[in-house]
This record gives sequence, structure tokens and C-alpha cells, in this order.
Amino acid sequence: MSMDFGLYQQQAMKLIMTNELRQAITILQYSVSELNAYLHEQQLENPLIDYTDEQVVAEMGTQDRSSMYDYPSFQDGEKDYSLIDHVSDEKEGLQDYVVNQIGLMTLTSRMKRIATYLSLSLDENGYLTRTALELAEEMRENVTDVRQGIAIIQSLEPYGIGARHLKECLLIQLSHMEVKDLLTESVIRNHLDLLAKNKYKDIAKKENVSLEEVQYVADFIQTLNPKPGALFHKEPAQYVIPDVTVSLINDQFTVRLNEEYVPKIRINHDYKRLLTDQEHQIQTYMKQKFDQVQWINRSIAQRQQTILKVMTYIVQKQSSFFKYGPAYLKPLTLKDISFEAGIHESTVSRATVKKYAQTPWGLYELKYFFNAAVGKNSFSEVSSERVKVYLKRLINEENKQKPLSDQKIADILKKDYFTNVSRRTVAKYREELHLPPSSQRKRFS
Repeated sequence: MSMDFGLYQQQAMKLIMTNELRQAITILQYSVSELNAYLHEQQLENPLIDYTDEQVVAEMGTQDRSSMYDYPSFQDGEKDYSLIDHVSDEKEGLQDYVVNQIGLMTLTSRMKRIATYLSLSLDENGYLTRTALELAEEMRENVTDVRQGIAIIQSLEPYGIGARHLKECLLIQLSHMEVKDLLTESVIRNHLDLLAKNKYKDIAKKENVSLEEVQYVADFIQTLNPKPGALFHKEPAQYVIPDVTVSLINDQFTVRLNEEYVPKIRINHDYKRLLTDQEHQIQTYMKQKFDQVQWINRSIAQRQQTILKVMTYIVQKQSSFFKYGPAYLKPLTLKDISFEAGIHESTVSRATVKKYAQTPWGLYELKYFFNAAVGKNSFSEVSSERVKVYLKRLINEENKQKPLSDQKIADILKKDYFTNVSRRTVAKYREELHLPPSSQRKRFS
């Protein structure tokens, strides 16, 4: 056997992940909002990119684009101008609302200072997350005075704020009601854990009352607000932009890309002239940036075509869903679409993640249309989503005084819907739908 060293030529095929290919894959898996953010970043690095959000421009109507960045002009007779005058008003927060109430109360300056500090210590749900001793140490005040300040906070609206835990929050709300209910107060004070588990019989036995009375108390407690401060908590609305729209026209489903929301980039002509610059370094740099713009445009176009192609095959496979609704969703895997479309499974996955379709039945993420089959040994395979629809329908229509157990639901599904679903699967889907077990769904009146 020869062990000589030497130089040899050998041909081999290898897949190399270039920066351009990696960029195309990244752009494919971006949502519309993420794609906009990505192009904004690229605009800062590439002087040739002339990127404008077309949707913003369209909403401006006939307004001149050049005025997008103009400052307001002085009006006739206007002496002073301040940018603060044009800042939009913010909605009043919880702390502001409580501090305003404290300002209307007749308190000593010291107690008003303590109450104000406590109001600013409330979390977004209106709770005080620290004990009176901890707050007293922070303020360097007497614990007795801090407890008095907490009592002042608990007397203010919205009722329930200033509590240290849920039980105290509910009791505060109960104390501000005109009609006092001793049974409700006792249940909240002593049996809140049993109430959460729907153990009404244990509560009735301990309080020596009927099950109907306990049921009435439970219904009443559910009308109380466990998070009174959340009414003032503001979160920016997250808008979902559909990538495709599926419409039924003349008994035929059509898939249309929502191109108006897809960002478009153009070449900045002022910098494009530098492509023919006499200086070699400038020309090389601009040529590199020009190729980058061209590749981004091709990647965006390829992204759109891939999404359209994948969604078209989804509509073909899930035609029953688009005609009759979610109850008719069929089992479908990424491999099925990959085989039909002639593309890799990973490409199908990237083309469907964080992408949305506007359908006759509402807005759905493309991932929603992929479901595992349930009951492979039964008469016909049923998608997991369809089983969840039937499961939720059975629970909504059940007799609440005799709720269906998981095993009973499994038997009904096997008998009426031709799908062999185990009790364990029913329990799993019920938990995914955030539906309580039969023991917690039971009512006594």
C-alpha cells in the first residue's frame, strides 16, 4: 500500500452558502414589518438605496412628499412657537389618576407625601408588590404611618388598588359596595383556593350553606376585577398585515399578493452617477453597492413568488376549509406542499412562518393550515384542528350540571365523527384550548 504524499487534482460538487444566498433565505422568512425594518437598516449602509414606505406615502394623499420633513410654519399673529405644543396628548396613567385624587384630599403634607410615594409604587395592575416594612425603610418613615398611607390608597378609585395580593384586592372591592354580603366575604377570605378548583361541595359544607348559594357567590366574584390597574395600562396595538388574500370569484378561489404593503427600493440617481467616477476606489465601492441593491430586489421578488406558489398549493389542498370553514380543515404537512411545489421543506417552512392570509373566514397565519392527522386507524383521517373545533362545540353545548368527561368526549368523537381519539388526546387538546376539566365546568344551578 502506497503512503506517498503528493498534490492531486480532484473534481467535487459542494453547496457553498454565499452571503447573497444567506441574505435571500433571511428575506424569505421575514414578515412584512421585519422586512421594512431590514431595508431601513440597509438604507443606512448603502447610499444607493432610495427607500420610501409606499404605504405611508399613499396615506398622505396629495400631500407633497417634500413636506414630510418640514417643520410647521409660523401663523399670522403667532408670537411664540414651541414644538411642545404639537406633541400629542398622552392618556392619563394609573399613577396620575391616583395622585390627582390625593391632591383633592385634606391631608397633612407628610401624609400626602407618603401617599404620593405609594401611588408611584403601584405596578401596572394596581398592586403594591412590597410590604409596609420595606416601603417604610425606603421612605425612612414610621411603619404605622406607611400602613395609614396604604389605607388611603386603598380608599381611592379604581377600587382594589393598593392591595398586596388577590385576596386583599377582592376584599377591598367588596368593602366599597353598598350591600354587604357576609358569605361572599367569608368565601374570599377563607376558601379562595377551593373556589379556584370549583370545589363547591367542600365550601358549602364548611359554610353550612347550599350548593346554589355557593354557585351564586362564585358567579358574583367573577364580576370583580382582579387587576384594577390594568384599565390604565397602555400597550401599542400590534397590527398584522396579510401577505396574501384568498377570494372566491365565480366558484373559483384566487390567490393575490398584497403588493401594496411590500416595501420597494429604488436606485438613488445622484449616487448612481458615481458608478462611472474616474477614481477607481469610488467606482469599485459603488459597483459593489449597486450589485447589493440588485440582489435585494431579486430576493424580494423571489420571496413574493415563493409565498404565492406555496399559498396556491395550500388553497388547492385545503379547498374544503376555504369553502366551509375551520371545521373542514384537512391533515396537511410541509412535506405535502414541498412535493407538490417542487421546493425543499425548509423553504416551505420559511415561506409560511409569520406570514398571514386574508380568507373568507378571517385572518390566518399560513402555519395554521398545516395539521397532523388524528385517528389513522379510523374510517377517515381527521386533522387535529378539526378535532379541536368539534371538542369546543361539544363542551359549549354540554349540560353544565352534568359536564362531559374526557373519556365521554372521546367516545362521542369516535361514534359521531368517525375518528378514533384517545382520552389523553382529548385532554391535551382541551388544555390547548384553555378549557377546564369537567370537575371545574360543573354548575349547580
